[in-house]
Amino acid sequence: MTSKIRKIGVLTSGGDSPGMNAAIRSVVRTCAYHNVECVGIYRGYQGMIEGDFKEMGPRTVNNIINKGGTVLKSARSKEFMTVEGRKKAHENLVAAGVDALVVIGGDGSFTGAEVFNSEYGFPVMGIPGTIDNDIFGTSHTLGYDTALNTVVDCIDKIRDTASSHNRLFLVEVMGRDAGHIALNAGIGAGAEEILIPEEDLGLERLLESLRKSKASGKSSSIVVIAEGDKIGKNVFELKDYIEENFPEYDIRVSVLGHMQRGGSPSCYDRVLASRFGVKAVESLLEGKSNYMVGMLNDKVALTPLEQAIKGSSEIDKELLRVSDIMTT
Repeated sequence: MTSKIRKIGVLTSGGDSPGMNAAIRSVVRTCAYHNVECVGIYRGYQGMIEGDFKEMGPRTVNNIINKGGTVLKSARSKEFMTVEGRKKAHENLVAAGVDALVVIGGDGSFTGAEVFNSEYGFPVMGIPGTIDNDIFGTSHTLGYDTALNTVVDCIDKIRDTASSHNRLFLVEVMGRDAGHIALNAGIGAGAEEILIPEEDLGLERLLESLRKSKASGKSSSIVVIAEGDKIGKNVFELKDYIEENFPEYDIRVSVLGHMQRGGSPSCYDRVLASRFGVKAVESLLEGKSNYMVGMLNDKVALTPLEQAIKGSSEIDKELLRVSDIMTT
């Protein structure tokens, strides 16, 4: 594999997700395998502007594959959105001898990478890291599988309480623009109803579903709601509405929040991160740039960053049908 690239920088940006550390490890060790230097950039693009770099080798990434979060830290940088900020970042990379960049993050991070590439012709490669799984060009993003397992585990515990007290639980999960977590975790945890942004269930249909559950003899129910669902202004307003129509229900709200982002990554996410890291580095060494590494049809593949940013991930229609059948 011939390449003029001698040093690659790696950073994590935006919201953290389980598997980011495994991806960092993969990038560093793939660089070492190909006799290429690797530099860790702390705090994302802000660290690039401030020159917060650290040389990384195979031993510096020992024992991080099992850790959640990111050892390189993450930050959102308003300064990088300016021409002056990106100029500083480029100057720092050049001064440090960095020839290419691997960006681990989501849409916003990839947008920054694409703009940086267009302005300076700087080779960049993206690795999708977000629990929402809402990036076009990959069936799975880093952290998604782990988040699903975390959510299902939480709902299983909530169901114990719901059934013990004959309660209706409204469980809000992450997914501001996409319902992948809610749909898959809802099916996996046996939820009685699932509300996602992509499908407007409507209040009346929800109430009808709850009536059927009650009539069938169910003494407790779990409704999983993606935070971006538009059925109510928020989950607490939805709770009030249901109480008005079903005063006999003892309703509780559980917002799982940031616990979904934490925890040790699943085996799937660790393997996925390892594969993505290898592909990102080797693609740069092959002279490719401005792509995102993703999983398509069970194969690691490249998608142009522009498509990854502008495209939208679609909800699985078959899963919607399965959900309808399972909540009967």
